[in-house]
Amino acid sequence: MSEPDSPDEFNPFKGMPIFGDLGKLFSQQAANTWETARQFAVAVATEGQSEPNVDPADRITLEELGRVAELQVANATGLSATRDGQAATIVPVTRTQWATATLDAYQDLLEPIGNVSGRVEAEEASFDPAQAMFGQIMKMIGPVMLSMTAGSMVGNLARRSLGQYDLPIPRDGSELMVVPANIDALADEWSLDRSDLRLWVCLSELTHHSVLTIPHVSQRIEELLADYVRGFEADPGALESRLGELDLANPDSLGDLQSALGDPEIILGAIQSPAQRVLLPQITALVTVIAGYVDWTMDSIGRGLISSYQRLSEALRRRRVTADASDRFIERMFGLELTQDQYDRGSAFASGVVERAGADGLARLWHSARELPTPAEVDAPGLWLARIDLPE
Repeated sequence: MSEPDSPDEFNPFKGMPIFGDLGKLFSQQAANTWETARQFAVAVATEGQSEPNVDPADRITLEELGRVAELQVANATGLSATRDGQAATIVPVTRTQWATATLDAYQDLLEPIGNVSGRVEAEEASFDPAQAMFGQIMKMIGPVMLSMTAGSMVGNLARRSLGQYDLPIPRDGSELMVVPANIDALADEWSLDRSDLRLWVCLSELTHHSVLTIPHVSQRIEELLADYVRGFEADPGALESRLGELDLANPDSLGDLQSALGDPEIILGAIQSPAQRVLLPQITALVTVIAGYVDWTMDSIGRGLISSYQRLSEALRRRRVTADASDRFIERMFGLELTQDQYDRGSAFASGVVERAGADGLARLWHSARELPTPAEVDAPGLWLARIDLPE
């Protein structure tokens, strides 16, 4: 996120006494917005409480389950979880560790959104003093509020996520984070067997990792997501409309202003652009097929390995489409929001391919970029199989 040249440059509240402290706050934080995001992420992840380290016994157990899962996934998929000479390993972490690592992993995707929210339309502002003031407000607070919003959202994810691939976004490295505190809390809440759930999470993480680290797959996802977040268009009218309803001369309106500034939909100042609407079917098609492939693989492994697999699978698939608003917001920012219909679509694709061409036919998904299905082919696995059999 870009840094301001001077505090006053981004302080449209200068000379407005009731907003003086607010202006100083944003000016000070603008110098180090990503550190602000980190602080928010940790505070939300831990609810402001101290957090114990992962129990050594839990660490040993999960590392052992990870080795079992790696062998099972490799046998079922024919894919290797080893990248750049490093074998994938399951690493149990705290919510704090998950939040800070995830924030770093998502930084390249989040920063362009902060830059969008800070854009000023000079042509419009030059004709309207009020528009100029609102533009300067957006320019100053956009990156700062984006960092706060990003930190809060990642902190919320840290309280819910079982591993690092709850969102199918490729990550560097071969260490796969799992969060024992969240796994055990979910097991207790849903009356699931803890050991079975831990093995399920290890299988899921390693299957996702095996797919998402295939070079042409990770490259395609990263390109689509980068294009998507760069496609947001600033909507200065959203903040102006909210603030225009306030009496800025009235000190009692400060609470209403703070409420308006706390609305991420407004602070991001972003709307979906036509370019993004073109990209969404492509993003959805790819992540839908990945989800369908992972579900099919998990079913083929889990039914014979985990005694309570059917119950676990039903509970976890129900859980992934009942995320709260904060989780859904970050999914929408990245264009990754999947409904139950999309998950069913992915499962139908995988089943349709296996019915026609067996498991070997489904494995062809990952041979090269040419085999990645188009949006239309996700709904027609027979057409996909016919196309990939054609000469190049």
